[in-house]
Amino acid sequence: MTELYDLTAAELHDGYRDGTVSPVEVTKAVLARIEAWEPKINAMYLVHRDSALRTAQESEARWKAHRPLSSLDGVPVTIKENVYTKGDPAPIGTAAGDYSPKPADAPAAARTREAGCVILGKTTMPDFGMLSSGLSTAHGITRNPWRLDRNTNGSSSGAGAAAAAGYGPLHIGTDIGGSVRLPATQCGIFALKPSLGRIPVSPPFMGRVAGPMTRTVRDSALFLNILSRPDDRDFMNLPYAAVDYADGLDLDPKGLRIAYLPAMGCGLPPQPEVAAACKSAAQALADAGASITEVASFLTPEMLDGTCRFFEARSHADVSAMSPAQREKLLPFILEWSMYRAKSFSGRDVMVAYNLVQAMREAAVKALAGFDFLISPVSPVPPYEAELPAPGNDPHDALPHIAFTVPWNFSEQPAASVPWTFTRDRLPIGVQVVGRRFDDRGVLRLSHTLEKLRQPLKPWPEPR
Repeated sequence: MTELYDLTAAELHDGYRDGTVSPVEVTKAVLARIEAWEPKINAMYLVHRDSALRTAQESEARWKAHRPLSSLDGVPVTIKENVYTKGDPAPIGTAAGDYSPKPADAPAAARTREAGCVILGKTTMPDFGMLSSGLSTAHGITRNPWRLDRNTNGSSSGAGAAAAAGYGPLHIGTDIGGSVRLPATQCGIFALKPSLGRIPVSPPFMGRVAGPMTRTVRDSALFLNILSRPDDRDFMNLPYAAVDYADGLDLDPKGLRIAYLPAMGCGLPPQPEVAAACKSAAQALADAGASITEVASFLTPEMLDGTCRFFEARSHADVSAMSPAQREKLLPFILEWSMYRAKSFSGRDVMVAYNLVQAMREAAVKALAGFDFLISPVSPVPPYEAELPAPGNDPHDALPHIAFTVPWNFSEQPAASVPWTFTRDRLPIGVQVVGRRFDDRGVLRLSHTLEKLRQPLKPWPEPR
């Protein structure tokens, strides 16, 4: 029998509607799950036990009166620390951050609260979200539930760990270079990086999105129905589409034109087990009738380095504005990474880097010309050591593992990480699905197809 904390959002909706499942009992079960796992994985920054139980009681009364606020009323949710929630501090993962309570909910948090979801609390993230890691001077080390000596990747590190550990079915992360997809592949869950502007964020920024992180594609589709509702604070918000993303998820792959991108030609090369997983996913789609075409990399070393320099210049500006006392609280890796090259950048250097980002954007959009979708690896490496701030632990080359994910942030195209298989060491490996700009529904549908084509996954990890 499935435990209450393992039920999907879709299953909870059906149970709440039929009166066979109680929002209060589900919330109690999830809170007990958090208590069992947290000493081991450290995925939560804040746990709001009392307010979660109150919200669950209110939801239960609404369901009994047949007046739910939404299809997800009473479903437990965690929210990444940098997605502001009223009354909670958001230091952005760093001991040098601002710990003052935030005066209002950010758009994703506001939509979640309006829908009657049970907000359990806030998940951890690394310093400034600029590490693909679970290492934070504010929160400590977040560990991978599949193996505690392994990293979650990041920056939505706590959200990825929470989803894998059974902290309810719905989790909100953010992504500017891979930060929902990288934890998803390494924690064995699904995550959608939507088209830029599909889910409102505040403040908006080039490439920055919020996205659902769940165990199933259907749950992310249900959550996208809520999270995509408009908010005037995001001046990059796409026109609202009253679409049910969970309706019609089944997709016949026959006749689909799918590009298969096995290697990027820059950054870290995919390790053999990662490459084999992506190849097997492409073969499964071919066997199901899709037309698969292997394509060469569109990303050059200059484009990737330009993107890295853009991030470095941005972080250098933030770090330079800090007092010496604040800088002493930073993770040394972050301080070195943000200062060693950027301190000598000229205005011309920054503009050259920006133009390379735009060249990457153009190349990424062209990569799908003539295709319906593209599939590739997500992270080139399986989960690495939990204590490291980045694969390779080199602050002078901190981002070589984001080559498969970062282009789609700046091209504004939807991309998802779909759990596919496991390494010989029983660590998860996901496959990336990329769609044309604005085709979030298509990405969800092809991801759902891959869910059905894959071999059964291993049981979810248990506290040990």
